[in-house]
Amino acid sequence: MNVIADPKLQAVIDRLQAKSRAQEAETGAWFADRAKKGELSWEDFDEKSHRFMADKLVALEPAKAEFCYLTCRALRARRVVECGTSFGVSTLYLAAAVRDNGGGTVIGTEHEAAKAAAARETFAAAELDPFIDLREGDLRETLQDVGGPIDFVLLDIWTEMVVPALRLIGPHLRQGAVIVADNTASSHRGYEAFFAWLADPTNRMRHTTLPFDGGLEMCVRD
Repeated sequence: MNVIADPKLQAVIDRLQAKSRAQEAETGAWFADRAKKGELSWEDFDEKSHRFMADKLVALEPAKAEFCYLTCRALRARRVVECGTSFGVSTLYLAAAVRDNGGGTVIGTEHEAAKAAAARETFAAAELDPFIDLREGDLRETLQDVGGPIDFVLLDIWTEMVVPALRLIGPHLRQGAVIVADNTASSHRGYEAFFAWLADPTNRMRHTTLPFDGGLEMCVRD
């Protein structure tokens, strides 16, 4: 049995995941070439990189996305925050979980206007738009008001924006809330500030790196 029990939704997801996989070789080669030339920085995602990534889905892998869906179901999550919506593939899993839990809201954030527009079309096609509040712009502005206690957070965004997001979201995490962050093993250097935030006892977090490809950090609020 599929984790996603809605065949129409699964068809939308499969189409988008296939498109994302088709882009992976080009994306990997481009960043490898820039790294070889010494043009990449862990502290900043520059304009050249933003332009290249403007049409790339970079979807969360299906196994990770399904894990997020199941975690949200287990938490009975009603209010979810996703940092880095892109074309909205992982948002579909989160919104499906909220819907299947009886209702709620996924607050998505996306800086690129074209990606946000494409994501909204996808949400409508999947009939999940009533459960998604997609906020377009800089997350340091869009996450100023998250509207209440947060049950689950997905961090799938350029690493320099993770801690700014958590400074806004952190005070609203309920006890037992879960944060999931992607690629914390493969991008450990970029996540240094994130791990420092987790280590700060005032943030009341416990965490472990799950053995998904690239590492997936699961963090729980005490």
